[in-house]
Amino acid sequence: MARAPAVQEIEIPPEADRLEGFPHPRETRRLFGHANAERELAAALASGRIHHAWLLTGPEGIGKATLAYRFAAYALADGEARDPTGASLEVPEDAPALRMVKALSHPGLLVIRRPWLFREKRFPAVIPVDEVRRLREFLAHTPGGESRLGEVIQRVVIVDSADELNVQAANALLKSLEEPPVRTVFLLISSQPGRLLPTIRSRCRTIALSHLNPSDLRAAAEQALGAAEKSKPAEADWPRLIHLAGGSVRRLLSLATSDGLELAERVSALLNALPKVDWIAAHALAEDLSSATSEQRFETFFDLLLDAAARLTRAAATGEGEPEDLALARRLIPEDRLASWAEVWETIVRDKAEALALNLDRKALILDAIQKIAVAARMP
Repeated sequence: MARAPAVQEIEIPPEADRLEGFPHPRETRRLFGHANAERELAAALASGRIHHAWLLTGPEGIGKATLAYRFAAYALADGEARDPTGASLEVPEDAPALRMVKALSHPGLLVIRRPWLFREKRFPAVIPVDEVRRLREFLAHTPGGESRLGEVIQRVVIVDSADELNVQAANALLKSLEEPPVRTVFLLISSQPGRLLPTIRSRCRTIALSHLNPSDLRAAAEQALGAAEKSKPAEADWPRLIHLAGGSVRRLLSLATSDGLELAERVSALLNALPKVDWIAAHALAEDLSSATSEQRFETFFDLLLDAAARLTRAAATGEGEPEDLALARRLIPEDRLASWAEVWETIVRDKAEALALNLDRKALILDAIQKIAVAARMP
């Protein structure tokens, strides 16, 4: 009797730029709050003389990647599938280009991002140069089909995010930006454009996106929650969630699905008790957040902690902010300690990136971050 063929399961890798449990930005149907940016890109494409490289900047989680993928689908679609008014990057839901962009199967689209390392079961901390070297083969290939009037784009390259390129990768990308291939547009996504090579920035046309206002923020969050078939927050929780999200859809979704309001209270209690620390409570919190099932809560905690530290430092430096932030900043951060607090913020960010890259002990990372803030608060 013949042996039944073995069934081989194909491992589907996670995506570093997807919030777990939610649609990817390329699958997001509607973009809120960035109509002007859409019109600028649509008008540039319609002109037939679109710049070859665009830098989309702004805080994390506000829709930069969604805008980039909308442009890709629009630029790679047949002319009749585009918005005839040129006022947006809208294409019909059944447009072949949109379906292929969503599936990452369009031959004219290349996405450069941190790859999933199957053997190590993790993402690298940076985008390695090998990812950018894929450009050589991609740019050597010309998608089929004749180009009609107005259809000037045959290839779109999205780099998400450019902040994560290592030095070698950034230099490799720069070579393509310096000698841009015809009918190709690069879209670089960045939350910290000041960290990019000046030569990369100088070769891009920049569109700066801002935080979403409360109404657009809520609409975008409700769209994502509905698409993910997740329950919406209670009506009474929306004001607090919107305040903590700071205009970021990604942060609001993370807060809403990871007991973010409860975490916010714990972070607030921790900071208000400074320079003292309840180490029993701190150890309990670190234990809770370091388990394998608490990935999203771990990220939410650090978002809340770092955002609070940044708000306090800004309040101490400018005298502006929420009354509670101003009062706490006056107590914890005299003028001569501003540099120390800014350094603590940068150190925690660096320590977290290193811990994730090397798979270090997360509980120790959390306790060390709390210790660093406590030391800054006690400095004479």
